[in-house]
Amino acid sequence: MAKAAISLQPSEGIVARMAATIYAAYVTAGRVAEGQEKVWIQRSVQEASLMARITDDLILSDSELA
Repeated sequence: MAKAAISLQPSEGIVARMAATIYAAYVTAGRVAEGQEKVWIQRSVQEASLMARITDDLILSDSELA
């Protein structure tokens, strides 16, 4: 089986890691029913993306201060 090539920008990788953490919490809490994984993964990505956007709006990075 050929490996799919995935190339994420650094910020996308951060959001993906955040989403994985959120999804893992849902799995650990028993919220993810069999067959519903994709729905919960999508929800986790949406929540991680929202967190990233809110953080970007509220926090100034070093380069934005210069």
